[in-house]
Amino acid sequence: MSGDGSQPGDTMAQRSESPTWKHQLLLNANRWIVTAGLMAFVFVGLLVLAELSPVSLRALMGQKEPVHTLFQALVTALITGVTLVVTINSLVLSQELGAVDDQRERLEGSLEFRENIEGSIDAPISPPEPASFVQAIIAASEDRASDFRKAVSESQDDELIERVDDFVDNLTTHANSIRDDLNDAQFGTYDVVKAALDYNYSWKIFRARRIKNAHADSFTDEAREAYDELLESLKLFGLAREHFKTLYFQWELINLSRAMMYVAVPALVVAMSMLLFFDADAVSGTVLGIDAIVWIVAVAATIAVTPFLLLIAFILRIATMAKRTLAIGPFILRESSRGEEIDWE
Repeated sequence: MSGDGSQPGDTMAQRSESPTWKHQLLLNANRWIVTAGLMAFVFVGLLVLAELSPVSLRALMGQKEPVHTLFQALVTALITGVTLVVTINSLVLSQELGAVDDQRERLEGSLEFRENIEGSIDAPISPPEPASFVQAIIAASEDRASDFRKAVSESQDDELIERVDDFVDNLTTHANSIRDDLNDAQFGTYDVVKAALDYNYSWKIFRARRIKNAHADSFTDEAREAYDELLESLKLFGLAREHFKTLYFQWELINLSRAMMYVAVPALVVAMSMLLFFDADAVSGTVLGIDAIVWIVAVAATIAVTPFLLLIAFILRIATMAKRTLAIGPFILRESSRGEEIDWE
């Protein structure tokens, strides 16, 4: 890397120290599939624990009322969960409500940002779709990087030329990959945000600033202007990424609220049915060597906790994204080798 420090991976998965399967589970996997996996884990876990328990569930039901106690607690938790859903919706919608002056300020800020982007991408109007919008900014950073390389190509500083070539090659290769990922991506899915998160603009800003810090005396006016334009395009990408990330969080919370409402009603029906109509004495026999009561209770309990498992699946992705994108700008919140000492003065 020509003294620019340890290069992190281009994609977020490559930059993560977590195993690939964990990254897929936390971020890339469909949330309904993750929920189904959690349901299977709960169901199988209950069956295994029932087999390992020294006392059978049927014997316990003759002495205590574990099933009644369990589903009574689940009914209470489900009703509380619906209240939580309403609260989440209220918090999300509260950001969309406001006086006319507040809405005007938001609109003017959005239009001003678009004008800044249009100046950076040299276009009269910026694309309206988030995927195309991000593509345009990335393409602009790619063009500015090429202009930067051209501006320093005649320099007498061979090390500067080498470092800029290496930097621009990495940026353009990465930019082309991300632009391909954004083709046909629709906002509301994870694809747009995933591609934006994979473009590690913070490291690119860091490397560009290191190059200028180390070779400031070799910068011509043309090189300095090209550098400033490149840095501006990367900054604008950072703002756009944070904006779309925020919108995606709101979108996901609304989807979570709707999904929890869809599954809460059948879960509540099952839990209440177990309280009102389940009679252990009416159930006999075994299935695959396991008491039929255990199968019934395990299935009903798994269905009853589905809203909670759905909540876990959605929050895992949101929390992971938030943790990995806490810093805006050239801050890398992980262990990284700097590679060389820099004179910051």
